[in-house]
Amino acid sequence: MVYKEREDDLELQVRSKEGVDNGREPLLSEMPKAHKPAVRLFDCILVACLNEDEVDPMFKKREAFINELKSKKMKVTKIMHDNKVFYGIRAPEEIFEKFKYLLKVSDSCNWSIKQKDCIPHITRIRVCHFVLYHTFIGTGEGLSDLLKQDAFETLFYLHEKKEQKRLKKKWANWGAIRYVFLQPIDQIRDYFGEKVALYFLWLGWYTLMLIPAAIIGVVVFLYAIAFFSTDPLIKEVCESNIIMCPSCDKKCQVWQLSDTCGYAKMSHLFDNEGTVAFAMFMAIWATVFLELWKRHRSLHVTRWNVYDWCEDEEELILMIVNDPHCKPKDYKRAYLQNILVILLGTLVLLLIIGMTHVLVIFRVWSATVLAEAPWKFLSDYSNVISVMLGAVLHYFIIQFMTHVNKFMALKLIKMEKLRSGSAKERSFTVKMFTFQFFTLFSSLIYVAFFLGRINGYPGNYVRIAGKLRLEECHPSGCLTDLFIQMAVIMLLKQTVNNIIEFTVPWFKRFMKRTAFKKELRNCGNCYRKACRNEGPDVNLCEICNLRDWLRNYNLSAVDAFSLFNEYLEMVIQFSFTTIFVAAFPLAPLFALINNIFEIRLDAIKMLRLGRRIVPNKANDIGVWTPVLEVIGVMAVIANGLVIGISSDFVPRLVYRYHYGPCANVTSTDIQCMEGFIAYTLSTAYMSEESVRRDFVPSQMITPSGLNVTQCSYRDYRNDDDHSLTSQFWLILAARFAFVILFEHVILLCKFLIAWFVPDNPIRVKNHNLHDRLTRLKHELQEIAERFDSKSTDV
Repeated sequence: MVYKEREDDLELQVRSKEGVDNGREPLLSEMPKAHKPAVRLFDCILVACLNEDEVDPMFKKREAFINELKSKKMKVTKIMHDNKVFYGIRAPEEIFEKFKYLLKVSDSCNWSIKQKDCIPHITRIRVCHFVLYHTFIGTGEGLSDLLKQDAFETLFYLHEKKEQKRLKKKWANWGAIRYVFLQPIDQIRDYFGEKVALYFLWLGWYTLMLIPAAIIGVVVFLYAIAFFSTDPLIKEVCESNIIMCPSCDKKCQVWQLSDTCGYAKMSHLFDNEGTVAFAMFMAIWATVFLELWKRHRSLHVTRWNVYDWCEDEEELILMIVNDPHCKPKDYKRAYLQNILVILLGTLVLLLIIGMTHVLVIFRVWSATVLAEAPWKFLSDYSNVISVMLGAVLHYFIIQFMTHVNKFMALKLIKMEKLRSGSAKERSFTVKMFTFQFFTLFSSLIYVAFFLGRINGYPGNYVRIAGKLRLEECHPSGCLTDLFIQMAVIMLLKQTVNNIIEFTVPWFKRFMKRTAFKKELRNCGNCYRKACRNEGPDVNLCEICNLRDWLRNYNLSAVDAFSLFNEYLEMVIQFSFTTIFVAAFPLAPLFALINNIFEIRLDAIKMLRLGRRIVPNKANDIGVWTPVLEVIGVMAVIANGLVIGISSDFVPRLVYRYHYGPCANVTSTDIQCMEGFIAYTLSTAYMSEESVRRDFVPSQMITPSGLNVTQCSYRDYRNDDDHSLTSQFWLILAARFAFVILFEHVILLCKFLIAWFVPDNPIRVKNHNLHDRLTRLKHELQEIAERFDSKSTDV
């Protein structure tokens, strides 16, 4: 082993809380023990495979990179262990002094770090991370290139044991799940930085706001159950003698409408007057949630002194600190690249839509095969089973397309050649979310708005490749199919993903523990009393350093996508919770239950199972805020269309007040919805030649052996020529009128709420006002002190 570090090389000067002693900043050794910050000798660790072959190009590149770091006055400590070489890197203090000064004179980043205090460890990591990734060797290659070429194996940052234990006790353990809304956000910010803290702050706020949505969703569901047995539509289906047309070709036979009594009962649970009110509530809830989140966020970022902080300006400061002679990257508009990006992005969306067509074909094929199955259970419930199988297949397509979408999004942002890291992150987020949204919701859009509306009618069925007949809606409506699809995808995605996210890193850590214990024995034992005490000014020995490095090295790797993946998962869940919620009122409840565990799962994964993430600074959740706003608007449109087009809510209203028994009678003894199911059905006769081409005589035999010459199907068509009836056009007009009225009323309410609820509370505005005044007075005082000192010298 080789160890190169001298304790007397560490010259860290910090200002104590009492102020300046005789005009001089006290040295670390002179500070009272209670005021000494914990000194970390290493900001980051580089790892490479042991290779001392000086002829090897990878060895030359590695040594060149280390020499470049040393030229920037970085302290590099080299420790070799087995077949690995570890480089402990510590940035010089002058870098951070420059960084502090540039932050002070910055317009947007002023006082984002306390000027009189020592540099926090999270800031050291952030600055060091930037410097390392913007250090280039003579060939123009940087650390990213060297990592891809395996000149270096990995780069990671060290966890702090004491802070880990404190956060583990209060936050990152399953026992703290009962304190789901009492996260130590300030401690998370001090350890992981503002960006991670804002994620957990947002996730906690989102989970808290799901409580009223979940309660009302359960009330709506219980309302449907309460009137379950007295609903006249269910009674009409269950007691009906209507013979329905075969649901598929070949072996499918006519069937009794009463055979689907259970399906009709299920449909009533998710298609009733309560779901309409719940959809309106959730559309307004999304706006209230976002507006209150903005106020909640502003309180915390104000307390953290990052309210006016600007990511782009800090990036410029880091560029100057890394290279005083750097040149800014000018803004450019590449029209050809943007056009190419749009075209390629459109191709990806077309591929995703093509996968939806595959799902449609699979559902039609599986329904046909199941209907012809010898087992009665499969043939009787062929449509429901095919919907569930299609949802499961859709889940696996989602998993596959996630990798494709990520690959394409990365390629597209490389083509755009954006000027800054923050711009690349925003562009990648928008592209990845768009691709994922289409991947998840394309099949749901088909089920909600196209299923049973483009399949044709007896004698003129629409077929895929002239063979497979498209699916039909159940006489009780299509909303149950949408519910099954959403429930299967949402539950599978949440449960399976959470299990994989936790078990995979946990199992990796478990498997590495045995090898790690052997490595510890090879390292030797430390007998230094100072190392065991681990005081703030202790320079750990080689053995203790190596043990700490190996402990962090054996954790799961993290990258720039670690936090992005968590955001994407939760925003997609937010989409499921708001979009199409009219068909799934229990979605907020499932989301609430999932998030209670998700907070602890993410905390454990980030603090105990993974390496330390780069503690980036932020004052908002970034581009995710406008994404959530777009989802809120889409929720209004989608739910309005689901209620107006997919649901039977509008046809029931038209029947009640225009065609039903109560249309011209005011008596309360009449059941107004009596005959509604028969009203929504049309009749096909075997006497027509076109109908005989679709249905062979063997299909027109009922299970009881009766040979029928006519059957019913769901549509508003005349019996003689199958043309659309006047009822169809009236209901269609009523559907569009409802959609327009629903969306305008809800959007107006959303805009009024957004205007009425300001983003920043009054106390935040007053705090910022006083803070600016204090800063101006402070600057004026410093100028006066410098002027007085000059006058004294003269």
